[in-house]
Amino acid sequence: MTLDAWLTLAVVLGVLATLVRGRVSPAVTVFAGAVAVMILGVVPAQDAFSGFSNPAPITVAALYVLAAGIEKTGALTPVMQSTLGENGSYRRPLIRTLAPTMAASAFLNNTPIVAMLVPQVTAWANRRRLAVSKILMPVSFAAVLGGLLTVIGTSTNLVVSGQMSTLGLEPIGFFEIGKVGLPIALVGFVALIALSPVLLPDRRSARTEMEQEGRRFSFEMIVEAGGPVDGRTVEQARLRDLSGLFLASVDRGDTTIAPVRPDTVLRGGNRLHFVGPLDRVVKLQEMRGLRSAEMEHVLDLAEPSVRYYEAVVGSRSPLVGRTLKDVGFRATYQAAVLAIHRSGQLVESRLGTERIRLGDTLILVSDPDFRERWRDRADFLLVAELDGSPPSATSRGWVPVGLLAAVVVLAATGLVPILHGSLVAAIALVATKVLSPLEARRAIDVEVIVVIASAFGLAAAMEASGLAQVVADGMVGLFGGYAPYGVLLGLVLATVLLTELVTNNAAALLMLPVAVSTAGAAGLDPRGAAIAVAVAASASFLSPIGYQTNMMVYGPGGYRFTDYARLGWILTLVTVVATVVLVPTLWPAPA
Repeated sequence: MTLDAWLTLAVVLGVLATLVRGRVSPAVTVFAGAVAVMILGVVPAQDAFSGFSNPAPITVAALYVLAAGIEKTGALTPVMQSTLGENGSYRRPLIRTLAPTMAASAFLNNTPIVAMLVPQVTAWANRRRLAVSKILMPVSFAAVLGGLLTVIGTSTNLVVSGQMSTLGLEPIGFFEIGKVGLPIALVGFVALIALSPVLLPDRRSARTEMEQEGRRFSFEMIVEAGGPVDGRTVEQARLRDLSGLFLASVDRGDTTIAPVRPDTVLRGGNRLHFVGPLDRVVKLQEMRGLRSAEMEHVLDLAEPSVRYYEAVVGSRSPLVGRTLKDVGFRATYQAAVLAIHRSGQLVESRLGTERIRLGDTLILVSDPDFRERWRDRADFLLVAELDGSPPSATSRGWVPVGLLAAVVVLAATGLVPILHGSLVAAIALVATKVLSPLEARRAIDVEVIVVIASAFGLAAAMEASGLAQVVADGMVGLFGGYAPYGVLLGLVLATVLLTELVTNNAAALLMLPVAVSTAGAAGLDPRGAAIAVAVAASASFLSPIGYQTNMMVYGPGGYRFTDYARLGWILTLVTVVATVVLVPTLWPAPA
């Protein structure tokens, strides 16, 4: 290996280690890697930052805007609202829900699709007293499978297509990836319908599972001085036998009483720590003589305007690892946290001093505009109003749908490149006032765009330094006796592993130069090897952190980390086997 190859290897390993630890933003991490290979002289500046002028991240940004227009106008709401129906327990509603989810995800960013379905599926399951955990994870997986059908199905497909042109290959055709993606999606669809009710645990959402599985929200109330509770015992104040609600402790400021006895006298200013189901949390706000420890900060809101929300904390949220007090939650978000739910664990400490973790579900109280302000931000993966309904379809819903259809038809027929069509569609949404300029800007996930663009620099360094060729030679040496299938299996497995550990886009761009370099010596078509990497990087089913929609359903579904592998290993196996078997056949090596 040359010195440049060693330097590139050190930078790539540093980037991967930082991404796995999750302490630093992926955008900052990958961008720093691109800067490092430039400063070390591995590649010039124009190559290190070539991704920022590549069509792929620009196309992804434009498609984010198009998806936001469809979400805002509620264009898909009539379809999604009619999916579940009222007949059947699990399998029939799954069929009716997963099919349109998969189809829509082939053409749209799947994040708004899943965000739209989570509250609907949860409300439906609650009405029928069914476990929402058997439906929400399949919804996320169906969205992932749908992304394998077209080149715009996921941002990963687009970035691989964009990088292929720099490696001397033609970009991926609109439906080309569907040659291998469609069989995977069909088999995966059948597996989800058949196995989800059997393999997934019988758990409720964070809102409904509290009593059945011992899962509770932790929250605090303050005794109002001079109120009807001040001076009374716990029993006299009727704070015992509250239908699942438990008074865990009384904080007097200088001392804490735990456990609380029925004859414990309550005084004005005492902080009462309750544990219980969400419906009791909300109901207790109405009790005279008590007020929420957090509600005091939103008393300026008129009672009719108060709304309760469920917000899921994602990996890119500035809340992760910090306390509510650290981030100044009330001032920053104009909302107050009433309760924290953590999968499989009771939050015991005072809310303000509890460090927020990835996947935590926060129950918030705020004004009616809270969701509009924060739904497109990285702070929360999902913001859903409790017992709220999805946005109704507006008369302008045809505008983004028509624009999307035009982009798909023109790109599929080759008349207009995807970049041109998506940019014109995004501008048209703003010009027709379907979206405001601010809404369009907020719809773009800048973090994802920076990761994509920066990863191009690392990929260029791997290619220019010869590191990609060294890794490729090693893979051929290891699996060469089983070429081409053994080598392709090694590429696919390595990509799957990287996807579960780091972002799918970074995994794809780091593996792509290796795959193309490996192809020639292994008897593979470089184009087929590149498409195999795109499919493997997009297929994340083993953990909640591998794909954004998986994390979105983590809290609302009441899942634990290991639940994903129960069903996900089967879909991963289907993806790996189908890719390894089909790619050499569909893209045979040149003679």
